[in-house]
Amino acid sequence: MKLKSLILKNRSYRRFHQKKSISKDTLIDLVDLARLSASAANHQPLKFILSNTPDTNKKIFSTLAWAGYLEKWNGPEQGERPSAYIIILGDKTIKESFSCDHGIAAQSILLGAVDKGLGGCILGSIDRKKLRAMLDIYSKYEILLVIALGKPVEKVTVETVGSEGNIKYWRDEQNVHHVPKRSLEEIIVEVR
Repeated sequence: MKLKSLILKNRSYRRFHQKKSISKDTLIDLVDLARLSASAANHQPLKFILSNTPDTNKKIFSTLAWAGYLEKWNGPEQGERPSAYIIILGDKTIKESFSCDHGIAAQSILLGAVDKGLGGCILGSIDRKKLRAMLDIYSKYEILLVIALGKPVEKVTVETVGSEGNIKYWRDEQNVHHVPKRSLEEIIVEVR
């Protein structure tokens, strides 16, 4: 698949076919893409927790906040929840700050997921204290991001931001998720 097609299909999916499992081998393949990606000064401080079991998935799910712009929606219902997660950690014994490494890793993981017919969502709104306690995550690891993964249920469409400038995503009556993007002309800055 061409890169632009992968990027266009790589949306923040928040509803999944929960019963369609993702194997541990698939999660390992996705983490390998992150491992091979760029790392600031090549420190490679990221570590990963993989989850594809209902019990651990339930624990992780309980620590996440979903879709801030959808104020009346508390996240996916049972049956539409992720079937797997990858938690990205920063190992503070290697480096105290993690620059943009976790963003690069997350994008690599999600592009790999799309290539495998999956989808996902990067979540930064995490009850880190609760997640650390529930999974007994060592204090040397900073919890950076959680990536929810599964076979998407929902349709997500990209559209151009309207003249009013509203960038908030929304859902229509058919539950199609609309994501406004600024135009290319608006984001390129000309200099002399």
